[in-house]
Amino acid sequence: MPVDVLAEVLANSRLSDDYSVVALAAPAIARQARPGQFVMVKPAAGFDPLLRRPFSVFEILHDPDGTPRGITLLNKRVGVGTGLLYAARPGDHLACLGPLGTPFDVVGPPARAWLVAGGVGLAPFATLAAALAARGTETTLFYGARRAADLHGIEIFEPLGVRTIVATEDGSRGDRGLITGPLARELDGLDARTEARIYACGPTAMMRAVASLAAGRDLRCDVSLEQTMGCGMGGCYSCVVRVRGEDGQPHFVRSCLAGPVFDARAIVWDELAGH
Repeated sequence: MPVDVLAEVLANSRLSDDYSVVALAAPAIARQARPGQFVMVKPAAGFDPLLRRPFSVFEILHDPDGTPRGITLLNKRVGVGTGLLYAARPGDHLACLGPLGTPFDVVGPPARAWLVAGGVGLAPFATLAAALAARGTETTLFYGARRAADLHGIEIFEPLGVRTIVATEDGSRGDRGLITGPLARELDGLDARTEARIYACGPTAMMRAVASLAAGRDLRCDVSLEQTMGCGMGGCYSCVVRVRGEDGQPHFVRSCLAGPVFDARAIVWDELAGH
């Protein structure tokens, strides 16, 4: 069950002029959080911003004895709320509600796991990679951004044994172009008998392209949608998306409850393109 806590800021590590990783003391949330879930955070008291903002749980923090003690959030400063979170200082307290949402299905061997992240879409994959490593699942991270300066957090995946493939649009690191290019190349070299699960999070156009590549090879692809959310608990209906049910008929669901993780085959992508 989600809990609403006033979480103390333990640290705010500035990664660049826009990115930071905020560590929060939230043991009640950390004990329950599963890969792919999120929290709703109000970065300051008052009415600006009025509503909380959703953030994927980036990492689970542990005491030396292994007891969960808190979580981290990967934050990109783009507006008032994320700007306040970027400016948060150790000792500040933030209202934090979670964990919320449907988590990832963590596959085990002999299946392989391929994580495809665009920019801040890396956020839900640190906990997923840790869970996959615990199961002994061979994992590859495909990580794309506009430029090398926008790539953050790769060092978290290396100790987990995750193979990493990088692409930048300006060619400043890794392949030049979109991350779907290296993904398609790796898929072309995949043995037809190999079991693989693709997980994707990032810009809608990227996730749609990844879903298409997976479908063309009859592979399951799970996407973590980044919809605007007002409450995170299904009360405001601000995060509805259209999906197809088992009967093939489209209907609306609230992504904070039915998601944010969805089987990509269920998404009506044409109606999601504007998000």
